[in-house]
Amino acid sequence: MLKYLKKALQTGVVTGTDPLTPPEVDKNFRGKPEQNPAQCIACAACMNACPANALTVQTNLVSGMQEWSLFLGRCIFCGRCEEVCPTHAIVLTQEVQMAVWRKEDLYQKSAYPLATCTECGKPFAVAKELQYAEDLLMATGQFEDREALHQQLNTCPHCKRAHNITQSQRINLSRLLREPVL
Repeated sequence: MLKYLKKALQTGVVTGTDPLTPPEVDKNFRGKPEQNPAQCIACAACMNACPANALTVQTNLVSGMQEWSLFLGRCIFCGRCEEVCPTHAIVLTQEVQMAVWRKEDLYQKSAYPLATCTECGKPFAVAKELQYAEDLLMATGQFEDREALHQQLNTCPHCKRAHNITQSQRINLSRLLREPVL
């Protein structure tokens, strides 16, 4: 017994102060994913890329909201959500400690208002996603008339088919192409 006590006194403290201070991790460590709701457009690309089905996106037509949620209990920290996010709203942090008292605390949730169709008035897409697409198309110079683009983007697919609303600029462009664009 004295032999072990002598060895312990010579060695000193070898354990860390965890959980009081987080452990040091490598700079490339993939820890807890965090979503920035202000930056997210709720396009659901992260949900489609998640192999563990930790991400869900549900449309609630009663409340007129699209509900996004991440369940950290299922997350495998692969980083696919971070890779596919077009607005970089999901970032894997260096945080490793995720112990919680209640299972509900493992959920990250946010909700986004749906845009209504300008023709029929039914909700059909996330308003932020439509605004992102409009800004992106205007920034690339593919459209010159913002109001016409806004009208086209804010019309649901059903009304587009019913009223034969098409992208006339793209049709004219495709008629001039002689070789397929890859």
